[in-house]
Amino acid sequence: MADVEIARGVATLPRAEWNALVTDESPFLEWDWLASLEDAGTVSGKTGWSPQPLVVRDQGKLVAACPLYVKGHSQGEFVFDWGWADAAERAGIRYYPKLLVGVPFTPVGGARFLVAPGEDRAGWTRKLAIALREICVAQDLSSVHVNFCRADELAGLEASGFLPRVGIQYHWHNDGYRSFDDYLARFRSKRRNQIRRERRQLAESGVEIRCFAGDEIPDELFPPMYDFYLSTIESRYWGHQYLNFELFEAVRDRFRNRLVFVVAFQEGEPVAGTFNVAKGGALYGRYWGATRFVRHMHFNVCYYAAIEYCIEHGLSRFEPGAGGEYKQLRGFDAQPTYSAHFLAEPRLAHAVEDFLAQERAHAEDSIEWMRERSALKPGS
Repeated sequence: MADVEIARGVATLPRAEWNALVTDESPFLEWDWLASLEDAGTVSGKTGWSPQPLVVRDQGKLVAACPLYVKGHSQGEFVFDWGWADAAERAGIRYYPKLLVGVPFTPVGGARFLVAPGEDRAGWTRKLAIALREICVAQDLSSVHVNFCRADELAGLEASGFLPRVGIQYHWHNDGYRSFDDYLARFRSKRRNQIRRERRQLAESGVEIRCFAGDEIPDELFPPMYDFYLSTIESRYWGHQYLNFELFEAVRDRFRNRLVFVVAFQEGEPVAGTFNVAKGGALYGRYWGATRFVRHMHFNVCYYAAIEYCIEHGLSRFEPGAGGEYKQLRGFDAQPTYSAHFLAEPRLAHAVEDFLAQERAHAEDSIEWMRERSALKPGS
């Protein structure tokens, strides 16, 4: 008989056992990333992210789990439900705390239900979904949200009474490019010339871009990378600092093998950079910032250099993060993202269901429209 338990954080679980469930799934599900968030204090009851992973043991062996958090707000999720919270408040329904299955501050798709190899994945997904609903009701919480899940998980969640949601991101795919120029050849001449001009003018400004991966990343690059992260937060009135330097130190020691830093140097000094993560043929862009403004530096560091890195290292996909329709102009095409939501209060659930039906139709139409207008010419 399998036992379903709530643990007191991923960091309290054996690293090897947790990672045996993750296998080739998203790097942001790995113990080293999730435990580092906890140990650095970026996720805790004090920050409104109380880690309570749901785990299933069968005869003592960990066979299934999901990264679960009790949330006191909706920040750092990238699947926005603030409108639902406002509607609940107006109706006299308490919305917080709620349950979230996902990765903090990380809008990257992937499995949200981790299942040991050889086990019935679909079966455990349904059982965990039912357990989440039961916990929600038993603890008098408003809702359960499963963010950026896989399409097959979405189907299982729908069968368990969750409401499906579709979002949009922009991803780059490697169509067998041999070089960056080979990639540029897929653009129409006006856009191709603009990208070449942006790269040339940045070089003429005395900026050199270099990529560092894994053990190639020197320790001295972690403090400026943290400064770049802070510079982006401080430059936006809506910016919110979720991370601290303790996290950068933790991933330096535990997670360096997954990291790819793209850094811009001017006069030998690092002036901008992106914090990326690589695994399984994919590159994930996470944090960008600059301590000095140089024209065209953002697109070059965040996108062009990362694409060139993917081509040179045979990576098949680059996911630069949430938002930004401007990415489509640079060869990133629209892709759907999925989430699923259970709301315990019937009135709120009905209103959200109607909203999601309209939102899904709009998202699906938008994705089709943007794919038909891709910046890239069809491949040969």
